[in-house]
Amino acid sequence: MANVTFPVARLHDGTLRQLQQLEQRLREETGEEIVLVAYERKTVDEEAKR
Repeated sequence: MANVTFPVARLHDGTLRQLQQLEQRLREETGEEIVLVAYERKTVDEEAKR
């Protein structure tokens, strides 16, 4: 089984704005301070190629 890491995802500006808009909608709907975090699934082999 390959080792897996989860570094923070690098998002394009448009994708980041969509994520922030979703956070805002969830805050409005729930009344809670919602924060969404994006991670990228990588195997150790993929990380070594960087």
